[in-house]
Amino acid sequence: MTHNGLEGVVDLHGTRLPVNTMLTPDAQPGDWLLIHAGFAIEKLDPQQAGETWALLRDLAQAATRSPAPSGTGIATPASTTQGDRR
Repeated sequence: MTHNGLEGVVDLHGTRLPVNTMLTPDAQPGDWLLIHAGFAIEKLDPQQAGETWALLRDLAQAATRSPAPSGTGIATPASTTQGDRR
């Protein structure tokens, strides 16, 4: 991360992204940061960052290996009612 006041640039595996560092004012170049919606929201220690990244990688791989079970999806109010409402 490079840092200039309340703005910084992070490297996400080769992709450089601008972030707002208002919530992590003590962030310095070389720190691992949790980023959401363009904001650096938390500093992570290197072990915690590695574990989080591995978990996200494993979840992404699992999602591409197995399709969702039949019948899963977003429930609408009509699909969650019981009985006939005629």
